[in-house]
Order: sequence, then structure tokens, then C-alpha cells
Amino acid sequence: MKNKVLSMKDAVANFVKDGDTVVIEGFTHLICFAAGHEIIRQKKKNLTLARLTPDLIYDQMIQAGVARKLIFSWAGNPGVGSLHAFRRAVEAKPATLEIEEYSHFGMVSRLSAGAANLPFWPLKNYEGTDIPKVNPLIKSVTCPYTGEKLATVPALRPDVTIVHAQRADAGGNAQVWGLMGVQKEAAFASKRVIVVVEELVDESVIRQDPNRTLIPGLQVDAVVVEPWGAHPSYAQGYYDRDHDFYVAWDKIAREEASFKKYLDEFVYGVKDRAEYMKKNPGLAERLKAKPQICSGVNYGY
Repeated sequence: MKNKVLSMKDAVANFVKDGDTVVIEGFTHLICFAAGHEIIRQKKKNLTLARLTPDLIYDQMIQAGVARKLIFSWAGNPGVGSLHAFRRAVEAKPATLEIEEYSHFGMVSRLSAGAANLPFWPLKNYEGTDIPKVNPLIKSVTCPYTGEKLATVPALRPDVTIVHAQRADAGGNAQVWGLMGVQKEAAFASKRVIVVVEELVDESVIRQDPNRTLIPGLQVDAVVVEPWGAHPSYAQGYYDRDHDFYVAWDKIAREEASFKKYLDEFVYGVKDRAEYMKKNPGLAERLKAKPQICSGVNYGY
């Protein structure tokens, strides 16, 4: 088994290039802020950011100037309000950020088509909506079996997908449990994949519970061990979501000066996630998950 373990700095330097289409997936759960911060620190340029629900990390990347375009289905600070850097960029005259909007299932379908190596994906959920009027990439076909007219979306094949997982072995076999989004589809659609994990485990641990392996190592280019890399998002079984951060972020992001101050201190001002955690004393104790162990499974035969 090839050892694919790299530092976050090296993984981003090797696999994220200027002009790439980048996906950092995770639905509320396992959103890799650490990877987004490293992309900002390395001052990548002209990226197309894609994600079902861009939240705070994409807002930070937009403010930092790494993004040229956003492909998405919903954008906001979950449960709180708007993404202020995103709004400033879109509402500027002229706009400084290009946008391409779909429904949630439209984005799922784009990644599913990419993962299946299909040119497009048919779906029904644009009936009665205005999204196709503002997005010319949403087209239609006639079903050859029923004659029904169906909407279609083109395959999305990112240059690089970054997925946060609870654990992986050195070969990149990544295991996830808890709430999942489209990490698997995004990884299989992508040309290059970086898996960031809370914990590196021996291959024997992965083999003991194979059904939990969401992304196999054959699809992975780099494994990065970055505990707390999803904060203020959460990692089931490791730490809870930092609700206070999301609420506080609204005030920070409203003004460019306070936004810049945050980036200077917590992104540019640290070299890695370990230094980030030192700047947040008490955070680990406040959010560390309490044990709640599921019963074992007998894989015998």
C-alpha cells in the first residue's frame, strides 16, 4: 500500500492549482475549514468554487480573493443569515464574482453524472421554477421511453475535491459516519482528491469495518492528518458544531475591516491547524464529543 500522507501545505501546493474548479464538500458535518485556510494562505487565484451549500469557509475564500466563480445551490450562514463577502462580491458594480445556480438536487445530479462518467443527468425538480431562466446550462430532453420532457444538468468534474473524514489509513481508505452529503459523488467525479482526517489508523482498522469506507484509497491522491480541521463545523464522535462561532461570524463578516482582521489573525497569522487551536484556548474542552459507542457488528462467515 502506497503511503499518501502529506502535510496540508504540501497537499494543497501539489494538487490545487490556480484556475482549478475546487469542491470542499460536507453537509453541515465535516466541512474542511483547514483546507480552505491553507488555500487562502497559499494565495491561489481564479478558482471556481463548487458546493451544494457554500457557508462560512467559502465566504472567507471569496473575501480573500481566491475565487473567480461560485457554482452552488444555496449560500448562507446556516441558521443565522447571509454570507456578507459573497453578497458584497455579487452586488458590486460590476460584480467581482460570477455565479452559477442550481437546486440542491441539481448539484447532486451534476456530481452524480461526473462520478458515473455520464455527460448529463435528467431530473424533474425544475418544474415550476425560474432557475432555468437564469441558468442556460439547464436544458431538457425527451424521455425515449415515455415521451416525457425532463430537465437536464451537465456533469460536474472538479479538478480537485477535498473531503474531511473521521479516519483513514495511509493509503487513503477513508471512513465516515454520521451525517453525509455528496462527498462520495464529489470524490468520484474529481480528477484529484485530498482526504483530510481527524485520525490516521492502521489498515487493519479499516478492514475490520469495511462498510464504513466511503472513499477507497484508489480514488485518493493525498491524506492529510489535521485534527480539528473541520471547526467550526463538526466531526461526529470527535467534536461538536461550534454554534457560537456561527452566530458571532455574522458581526465579524458584515464589515470588511473586521473580516480582514479575522483573516489576518486566524488564517494568515497561523501556519497550520495546531497554531489555530492554540489561538482558541478552551475550544477543545468546550466542544469535545462525549462517548456514545454503537454496538459491534459480526462480519464472520
